[in-house]
Amino acid sequence: MRSLKRLGWWALDYVYAGSQQLASLFRPKVPARYSEGNSALPAVVLLPGVYEGWLFLEPAASKLNALGFRVFSVPGLDLNRRPVPESAASVTKFLAQLGESHGITECILLAHSKGGLIGKRAMLDSVLCSDSFLKYDAETPVPAPPTPVEVLGLVTVATPFSGSPYAKYLLSRSLRDFSPVDAVLLALQADTALNHKIVSIYPEFDPHIPGGSALAGALNIELPIAGHFRTLQDETLLEAVTHAVQGLATKP
Repeated sequence: MRSLKRLGWWALDYVYAGSQQLASLFRPKVPARYSEGNSALPAVVLLPGVYEGWLFLEPAASKLNALGFRVFSVPGLDLNRRPVPESAASVTKFLAQLGESHGITECILLAHSKGGLIGKRAMLDSVLCSDSFLKYDAETPVPAPPTPVEVLGLVTVATPFSGSPYAKYLLSRSLRDFSPVDAVLLALQADTALNHKIVSIYPEFDPHIPGGSALAGALNIELPIAGHFRTLQDETLLEAVTHAVQGLATKP
C-alpha cells in the first residue's frame, strides 16, 4: 500500500511539473511589479531547477513580494540545461547587473533542485572572484566577474546536494549531471566553507532524490510532505521558505 501511495505521489508530481512547464510558455518573465518593494530588505533572486522557468517558484515569490521583498529571476539561465559552473557564472554576471540597474547591494538566493547547486557555486565564486579563472572544471574554466551585490545566504528546496542514484539511468546529459559521482557535484560537496549560509528545505519523501537533501553544516529542515515539484505550492513549505528568507534577511 505504501508503494502504491508513493507511486501516486510520483504521478501527481509529473502532472504538476507538466502543467507548470506549459504555463511557463505563456509567462516566461517575472512580472515587473515584483521588482518593487522595501529597499531596506535584501532582494530575492530565483534559481529554478533544470527544465524549469521562474513560474515553478512563483508561489514563494508572490508570498515574499507581498512581504516587501523585491524578486528577480536570472534571464541567462533560460531552461537551466547548462552545466552548473556555466550557470553559476550567469548568476554572478546578473548580480553585477542587478547592482548597477537597481542599486541593490544585498540579496538572498532562493532555489529549487539544481538551482541550489548553482546557488552554492555562485556564492563560492563570489568569494573566489579575485582569481581570473575558477578551476572547478579545469578543462573549461569559467570566468567569474566580481559583483558588488553581497549574497547573504541561500535557501534551497529539494536540492540534490549528494546527487541522485537515478541520474545514471537518464538519457539527458543535463540530468546525468546529478550522478553522485559527477566531478562538479563532488567538488561542491567537498567545499563546505559557506554551508553555514545555506538553509536546505526538503520533503520527507522526494521521488527524485531518495537520499534526501541534507547538507553538512547547513540548516536542514525536513518537512512532513511528499514530492519534488508539487511541494513548491504546499503551504507548509511556503511557510518554511518565508521563515528562512526572513531569518537570513535579519541575521547580523
